[in-house]
Amino acid sequence: MKKILFVCLGNICRSPTADGVLRKLIVDAGLEKRFLVDSAGTGDWHIGRAPDPRTIKFAAKRGYDLSVLRARLVTQDDFDEFDYILAMDKSNLANLQKMKPAHFTGHLGLFMDFAPHLEYREVPDPYHGDAEDFERVLDLVEETAQHFLKKIV
Repeated sequence: MKKILFVCLGNICRSPTADGVLRKLIVDAGLEKRFLVDSAGTGDWHIGRAPDPRTIKFAAKRGYDLSVLRARLVTQDDFDEFDYILAMDKSNLANLQKMKPAHFTGHLGLFMDFAPHLEYREVPDPYHGDAEDFERVLDLVEETAQHFLKKIV
């Protein structure tokens, strides 16, 4: 079983979106027994809380149920548990690289690296934005998740 962890700052917008989108792609492809997906944040402000209500709302419009997810903090144990740890932006990747133990043999990198044809290298944080920003995140995540899943299947 391959295990994937998505990471953003607060674990209430971008990483839960990626979590929910990839989970649905996996279920739709009948691959549930082959993958485990989770998300976490590098900041501890929202631990235990559901994703941002706007994140839930815009994801639901596209058929993704994020309401059951709860924010959590990345831990050292995640480097033992997950094969892929994918950051939504360079700042969170830098934080993860500082945490990474020497024995970690998985893939640590940017999620958007799996869609090099797109103009974005990072998933922009929609937290202080408007509806268009949340829709952009979904567009980027949907496209990249499809490419990521094809690559790892």
